[in-house]
Amino acid sequence: MCFIGIKTITAMTVLAEIGDFSRFKDAEHFSSYLGLTPGEDSSGSKQKRLGITHAGNNLLRRLLVESAHCYNRGQIGYKSNDLKARQSACSAEVVAYADRANIRLKKRYFRLLSTGKNPNVACVAIARELACFIWGMMVNKYNKIQKPAQP
Repeated sequence: MCFIGIKTITAMTVLAEIGDFSRFKDAEHFSSYLGLTPGEDSSGSKQKRLGITHAGNNLLRRLLVESAHCYNRGQIGYKSNDLKARQSACSAEVVAYADRANIRLKKRYFRLLSTGKNPNVACVAIARELACFIWGMMVNKYNKIQKPAQP
């Protein structure tokens, strides 16, 4: 619940539907399970990009896209009082990971809009990346973040 747009019902639904996050090899496999990865119709040197595959868990895909719509509001780096209250119950490492994710997702959303993407397409792209961040948090990848080498 440290992410923007994810409150109690969404968090509990994700936990109930997924169960064990470690069954996915990486974040890409998790987003594929949700049907949030782009399709491709390629042959030889021709590449044709398609929309998302829609293969997978329809409920979670819809919830994450709805959550991603929250990234189109407010300034980058701004935390609402509600988000601060939800984050107060979490450890400092988890909050730092979620804050980095929230800033990255907001920047990416506004960058996609500035390049002329449809807002709905941008929200689905943010939902895919949000799913990857959720997977990372649930398998404790926030502890394995690259730190500068000590001299």
